Amino acid sequence: MTAAVVTVSDSVNAGTATDTSGAVAAAALEDLGFVVAESVVVADGVDSVAGVLTRLADQVSLIVTTGGTGLSPRDLTPEGTRSVIDREVQGISEAMRADTFGRVPFGMLSRGVSGLKGDCLIVNMPGSPKAVAEGFDVVGPVLIHAVDLASGGFGRHG
Repeated sequence: MTAAVVTVSDSVNAGTATDTSGAVAAAALEDLGFVVAESVVVADGVDSVAGVLTRLADQVSLIVTTGGTGLSPRDLTPEGTRSVIDREVQGISEAMRADTFGRVPFGMLSRGVSGLKGDCLIVNMPGSPKAVAEGFDVVGPVLIHAVDLASGGFGRHG
């Protein structure tokens, strides 16, 4: 199964910060058995997010985004994602929020969404490397099953 990582960050895109969250996401995906076909950085914004998700959804089974899920004016990853998905998969994002809230009350400020564009699953994660690692701890075990189901398979029940 193939995956892509999209880091949404004005500062990383401008070259003034390093993409550590994307590297954490790529490593977690590889640990799950995914082949990371592409890792890309885009600026914050609805159009930049929607454009890269539209392009990648035809090429991979899973896209994980990092960043742009908070409350600052440029945090528009959920809006860009919603503009391209066909169906939401609320449980994935709800599980990550619930887990985070149990440790840090600020977890309730995450606006990340998850959903399907065709048979490609798209999952928004926060921008901090720690939050990405914790997100994979929560949803990693179901990603392979979800991707299999989205592509018409029967998944691994158990």
